[in-house]
Amino acid sequence: MDILFDTANLDDIERLTPIYPVTGVTTNPSILKKEGRVDVYKHLRRIREIIGPDRTLHVQVLQKTAQGMIDDAHRLLDKIDEKVYPKIPTTEAGILAMRTLKAEGVHVTATAIYSKTQGFLAIASGVDYLAPYYNRMQSLDIDTKGTLTALSGFIRRFDAPCKIMAASFKNIVQVSHALEAGADAVTLSPKLLRQALSVPDITNAVDTFISDWESVYGTRSLPDD
Repeated sequence: MDILFDTANLDDIERLTPIYPVTGVTTNPSILKKEGRVDVYKHLRRIREIIGPDRTLHVQVLQKTAQGMIDDAHRLLDKIDEKVYPKIPTTEAGILAMRTLKAEGVHVTATAIYSKTQGFLAIASGVDYLAPYYNRMQSLDIDTKGTLTALSGFIRRFDAPCKIMAASFKNIVQVSHALEAGADAVTLSPKLLRQALSVPDITNAVDTFISDWESVYGTRSLPDD
């Protein structure tokens, strides 16, 4: 199971990566916009420095034509490093770009997936990750869990070297449902993870344990011997 941070905030990435078992970082133009008018390549290279070479870094292309997407992908590889996963939208032009980049040996993440059809076309194109937009699919009354389950079945049936990386979450329940439905990876805001671990019931349970121990032993720590 892969857990990725869906953020470009350097402070959050630097502070929280040592704590959580994250395997990478995903970004897109909307996420980068929150950081202001940064030097994009310098910013992305700094993310790479923080997460190291063994975690994955996924960055969105901007162009809409196949050649434009391919050119954008080459820019990312040149300006950041050769391990970047260009994020390619799963359109007709995107499918051509994916196939071309995979033929070059580039890691590719297929994004903007809302349907089984998009998913199996991306799988057949040899991509490394599929990124279904979980919350956006639910908002459109799409059978999100059914779609993820079907895509997971396609991958197993054809032994495809591809992982489902569910994205676009508004709450932690959606994250759990995505994993239950067959997602191999999830990318989400660090804020969602922190909220999940800071609910009052968890804090109250810890405080009760400490209070009960102190009532018997008169201390709030374990003995040295």
